[in-house]
Amino acid sequence: MRLANLRGRLTTFVDGALVDVAERSTGRFGPDPMTAFEDWDGLTAWGVSIGAVGGGAVDQTTLGAPVPRPTQVFAIGLNYRAHALEGPFGVPDAPAVFTKFPGCIVGAEHVTRIPAITTDYEVELVVAIGRDASNVAQADAWSYVAGLTIGQDFSERTMQRAGPAPQFSLAKSYVGFGPTGPWLVTPDEFSNPDDLRLSTTIGGETLQDSRTADLIFDVPFLIEYISAVLPLRAGDLIFTGTPSGVGSARNPQRWLQPGETVVSAIEDIGELHSRLA
Repeated sequence: MRLANLRGRLTTFVDGALVDVAERSTGRFGPDPMTAFEDWDGLTAWGVSIGAVGGGAVDQTTLGAPVPRPTQVFAIGLNYRAHALEGPFGVPDAPAVFTKFPGCIVGAEHVTRIPAITTDYEVELVVAIGRDASNVAQADAWSYVAGLTIGQDFSERTMQRAGPAPQFSLAKSYVGFGPTGPWLVTPDEFSNPDDLRLSTTIGGETLQDSRTADLIFDVPFLIEYISAVLPLRAGDLIFTGTPSGVGSARNPQRWLQPGETVVSAIEDIGELHSRLA
């Protein structure tokens, strides 16, 4: 099942056509996309009953973030081996976990303002949690995943490196620095959710191109690791990290520019188009 936020209403696809969830379920599920996480198991069972599978054509500029108001947004740094080796830190022996503040989360309809010339791109596989999770074992972790979507972890590198310690969270949380979408895809729609191709393309130039099989710490590991410290809540997001090819590591460096459209693609999900101003 694919769930979208169409002009603020929870929407899915049946036989390639858009279906308003609240209307089709005669009010069993609310119109707000966040109500999907109030009874995730019930929603997915209902989706199976009406044949909600696959996607369809839709104008992306009408779509908001599929999970518009997560309580917590976790992010992982240096989680692809080649990306870790691009910088001075090397390959980590434990996940580098930080937060993106929820106010940065937007969908494809949002035009993101570039606040400084050193703003960078980072395509990421984003995990949405389907039910509350504490002390989850890796073997059970996928059962707590509502779905997967595409994200860009836009980053203002000057702020990130300002001060006596890195400012990861603030530098990655300007309004619009967490575009996600175009929809949330349940794990059953993937032949192998642990190995998906992902890429960033700007103006026809592919700048990142890798596979999630190259993650140092995969999705089950991250869920176990985080949930051992604090509860993951239904509707929380985890940005799982970005592969090599970021602009700050290039020679010459490649920064985002107003007027560009960043195309983030992940296999079996689709493309997320993020417009910049």
